[in-house]
Amino acid sequence: MRVCKVIGNVVSTKKDENISGFKLLIVQPVDMYELKPEGSPFVAVDAVGSGEGEIVLVVTGSSSRLTEMTKDRPTDATIQAIIDFIKIDGKQTYAK
Repeated sequence: MRVCKVIGNVVSTKKDENISGFKLLIVQPVDMYELKPEGSPFVAVDAVGSGEGEIVLVVTGSSSRLTEMTKDRPTDATIQAIIDFIKIDGKQTYAK
């Protein structure tokens, strides 16, 4: 699982029918201490109703197809949680 920030969206009027109706969001991986960008942004299917600016938990690979919404769908990244806070070694590093 990766902690990411939602930074945008992708609109596609023509796509595989198995992902029709899914919201596609651009997520930027971030570090959990200062929420600084780490690596390259990528597209993820939104399974929880998240929006731009939110810090989310993204699962990638075959696990991304294990949520109720994405079961047996052609996805490689799924937003599965909106993060409320992050606490590391007793220090809160993020709060919604």
